[in-house]
Amino acid sequence: MKETNTEKQFSGSTGFPVNREYKSDAFKMFFSIKKNALELYNALNGTDYGDENALEINTLDQAVYLKIYNDVSFTVSGTVNLYEHQSTVNPNMPLRDLFYVTDMYKSSVSMKDLYGKKMVKVPTPKFVVFYNGSQDMPDEEQIRLSDVFESNTDDPELELVVRVLNINFGHNKALLNKCLALKHYAILIERIRNNQKKGMAIEEAASEAIDWCISEHVMEDFLTKERAGVIAMHVLDFNEELHEKELLEEGIREGTSRIIANLMKQGKTAEDIAYLCGLPLTTVSDIVEELKKL
Repeated sequence: MKETNTEKQFSGSTGFPVNREYKSDAFKMFFSIKKNALELYNALNGTDYGDENALEINTLDQAVYLKIYNDVSFTVSGTVNLYEHQSTVNPNMPLRDLFYVTDMYKSSVSMKDLYGKKMVKVPTPKFVVFYNGSQDMPDEEQIRLSDVFESNTDDPELELVVRVLNINFGHNKALLNKCLALKHYAILIERIRNNQKKGMAIEEAASEAIDWCISEHVMEDFLTKERAGVIAMHVLDFNEELHEKELLEEGIREGTSRIIANLMKQGKTAEDIAYLCGLPLTTVSDIVEELKKL
C-alpha cells in the first residue's frame, strides 16, 4: 500500500505511532487524556469523580501475549477499565480482553504473593467497546466469553462480559449528553462521513471536518495540536478498509469463477449458469470468456 504524504509527515505531539502492526486512532489519543477518560468513566458509571490524578493510564510492554493491545486502559477507584474503539464489532473481543487483563494482573501481582496465605486483591475489570461503524447496530448489546466455548453451557465457570455501545451520532443520546468529550468525538466522525458522502476524498473530508470542529469549539485544543496525526489515521483507516474490500471482492470473484468453471465442464451454457447462480448474464459471460483464454 502506498504511503500518503500525510502519513509520512505525521509526528503528533503525543508521540503515538502510525503503522499497520500497532496503529493508534483519534479515539485512543483523545481518551488517553486523563480529563477525557475520567469524564467518560463518570458518564458510564454514574459517578462524579473530579480528581484526574486518581486515574492512572495503564500501558503494557509491546511484547504482551500475541501482541494484543487495548485502545484505552486505566485504573480508577478500584476498577480497571478496558475501552476499545471499533468500526466493526469483533466477536472475539471477550477472548482478547481475557488475554489482556490476564497480562495486566500478571504484571502487577508477584508469584510469591500468589502462593501466600493472604488473599490477593486486584482491580475490578470493566470491558467496553465503543462502536461507530456504518453497519446498523442497537444502542447497546453484550458479547460474552462463553459465546466462543465449543461446548455450550448455561452456567459457564469462566465468563467475561463486554458491553458494546453504539456511539454514532444519534445513538445513546443520554450517554453522549453526559459526556461532552464522547459527543464531540461522535460529531467529528459524523462530519467526516458526511463529507465523504458529498464526494470528498478522505484526506479532504477529514481536513474540512477538523477545520469545522475547531471553529465550533468541538475537540478544539486536541484537534489543533494533533491535526496531522488525526488526518493520517483516518487516511490509513480508509486505505486499509479499501484494501480489505478489494481482497474480499477478489476472493468472491475467484470463488464464482471456480463454480462457473465446474458448471461449464458439465456442459452448462452461460445462460444456464446465470439462471442457476442468480447472476447477471453479462457477468457470467465475461467470466466464461476469461476462463476460455486460460
